Amino acid sequence: MQHLWTVRVAGALAGLANGLFGGGGGMVFLPILSRRGDLSQRQLYATCVGVIFPVCLLSAAVYLLRGGVALTAALPYLAGGLLGGWLGGMLYGKVPTVWLRRIFAGFLFYAGVKYLL
Repeated sequence: MQHLWTVRVAGALAGLANGLFGGGGGMVFLPILSRRGDLSQRQLYATCVGVIFPVCLLSAAVYLLRGGVALTAALPYLAGGLLGGWLGGMLYGKVPTVWLRRIFAGFLFYAGVKYLL
């Protein structure tokens, strides 16, 4: 029972991060899910996407209802984002996991530096 409570609190914190920052919940979910130890690296990334997808949908719905979404600004990115998501999914099994970790770490480092500046 303690484990279930811990998992739910961790999920709530990841959802909170996603809602506050407009994304980023996946960066919280990844280390949480990695503690399970029974997921391969590929399963870890895929499970993270599967968990964060509904969380992002909910955050987007709340933003939309509260008038925080600038649809005209967001729409031009949607086609490229969908294409990139499809391409990433297709390449997913072909990229070595060591490179997935490096690319993810590089992205986090780049994003962190951009936020600080």
